[in-house]
Amino acid sequence: MSLPRTLLMACALAAASTGVHAGDLPPIKPVAHVDLPRFMGKWYVIATIPTRFEKNAYNPVETYTLQPDGNIYTQFHFNNGGFDKPVKTIHSTGFVKADSGNAVWGVQVFWPIKAQYIVAYLKDDYSQVIVARDARDYAWVMARTPTVSQADYDALVARVVQMGYPAADIRKVPQRWPATAD
Repeated sequence: MSLPRTLLMACALAAASTGVHAGDLPPIKPVAHVDLPRFMGKWYVIATIPTRFEKNAYNPVETYTLQPDGNIYTQFHFNNGGFDKPVKTIHSTGFVKADSGNAVWGVQVFWPIKAQYIVAYLKDDYSQVIVARDARDYAWVMARTPTVSQADYDALVARVVQMGYPAADIRKVPQRWPATAD
């Protein structure tokens, strides 16, 4: 192996070993209890570390509906690519994990995969929430209103960062209501 290649590999190994990875972090701690009927309804996405489906989301809203079987029907809709772009809707089902205080769900968009969903922060009045994952790959900051004060936004983002997410990955989501295309 040539010296430049060896040096490059050594630097890459050193960089990889000094960085914090989700596997190095403790699991996300869920809130103690979620009153599901109170949690149901419309939540505006304020900030996110987005999935590939929502990277260009404008006016994103997640709406939860408690089903008779205890599962949660979820409708996520947003303008894809701009305020005046077509509305995209994604449907999923949340399955509440037993003995989690209703704070940990498996969310299924595509059968048979259930993605982890942890209610990691919930304001006492149910006006703001942070949904996180142990993998630290995605996160959602949501509120009952399309905007929050700058102080609330900064505090919510600080909570996400304290959970082990990189601040640079957090995207403030464009919200403008009433929506121009809905």
